[in-house]
Amino acid sequence: MSTLVRSPGACASWTWELDDVSPHGAEPLSSALSVAARMSAVLRAHELLVPDSLEWDWVVDGSGGTGLVTRMSLLGPLDDEDVPRRVERSRPVGFPDASVGSILVVGAGTWIDATGEKRGEHRLVELTVAPDAPGIWAELAVFHDIWGPFDFHGDPHPDVERRNAPRLAAALRSLDALLRVPAEPGDPTYFGTAEGHGVKRPDVIDGRGPDLTDLLRP
Repeated sequence: MSTLVRSPGACASWTWELDDVSPHGAEPLSSALSVAARMSAVLRAHELLVPDSLEWDWVVDGSGGTGLVTRMSLLGPLDDEDVPRRVERSRPVGFPDASVGSILVVGAGTWIDATGEKRGEHRLVELTVAPDAPGIWAELAVFHDIWGPFDFHGDPHPDVERRNAPRLAAALRSLDALLRVPAEPGDPTYFGTAEGHGVKRPDVIDGRGPDLTDLLRP
């Protein structure tokens, strides 16, 4: 059973605008899934994400979202050539002109507690890619307090931060190198702010960070 509390909004996020990533003549969906597979390989190497399924929405050009979301379990590697075909074949019959919107790569990752024990966590990080023409954008988001100096109650947890924040920073640097473009930190949220390759240290009062538990889910 998970021992981590998850915030309803991201604690920090990073976005890559990949206008030149699609090979000439490649379909946007195939290109986006290729990017997702390459990024997932980096995150897997850092033990932050082992993909097991994909989730995506459907949009219709000129009218927007359909309100429908599809989830598909991965039967093999994310870069399997059959994955784009399976995604296309799942198009809802009521929306024959719908195209794939943003794609969420779902899986588990590993975090390290204050004692040094490794623990698994579903959706430890969230990787999203979208085949928006003419380019592709990708986002990595985190929703737990382990990446910063304080927990959601405002209590300092230096051992947890020391064991996890450098791992996230290393993964983000590796993704920058892979994609050949630096990530843009996302907008601040109630639960935190991205800064560089980590989570910005919040304002500290009497050695404590802000108490964010009023908006946490029970």
